[in-house]
Amino acid sequence: MTDSPLRVLVADDSVLLREGLVRVLIEAGLEVCGSFGDAEALLDRLAELAPDLIVLDVRMPPSFRDEGVRAAIRARAVLPNVGILLLSQYVEIAYAQELLSSGTGGIGYLLKDRVASLTELKQAIERIASGGTVLDPEVVAQLVGRRNDPLGSLTRREREVLTQMAEGRTNTAIASALVIGTGAVEKNVTSIFQKLGLDDSGNDHRRVLAVLAWLQR
Repeated sequence: MTDSPLRVLVADDSVLLREGLVRVLIEAGLEVCGSFGDAEALLDRLAELAPDLIVLDVRMPPSFRDEGVRAAIRARAVLPNVGILLLSQYVEIAYAQELLSSGTGGIGYLLKDRVASLTELKQAIERIASGGTVLDPEVVAQLVGRRNDPLGSLTRREREVLTQMAEGRTNTAIASALVIGTGAVEKNVTSIFQKLGLDDSGNDHRRVLAVLAWLQR
């Protein structure tokens, strides 16, 4: 007996982008149980449709500012365990942090133009739905770029590992991405936490939150 597909809601004011995303998600083997052109319409059906995950644009009607983020926060009040994936054309650090600061997992922030493949999108959605955190490398880069000290004490390799950590990757995934051993990753992670004054909780999502919280001080 196979597992039921993840149930996903989609909200984007652009008809072409919304319908295109719906088709892509269905092709990826997910169940799209609703699609909406604005956040309020999605929220009106949220409890009834009870999705596993919501894919939202950040900027939607009526003001085209932060309706997607506000809707995500309200959705979490109705369905505390629902996954949230923000898809945007822009890096909106403050908006992403509003969701991340909740201290719970199941959150992603990806840039529309940088989702490279259907497989990548499906993997991101599955990670978010299971309680993980997925951040676009550009979002991470802007966060890292805000800090100079004591990031300046990190080696080049430690910076590479830190960026991978903030993107939500496990030590095994980091080792694969950087083509180094898992033991080397663990040593770098330990050194990073020591230099940044952070505790390694052992929980992937809390580890990401700890790094992001420090980077945004």
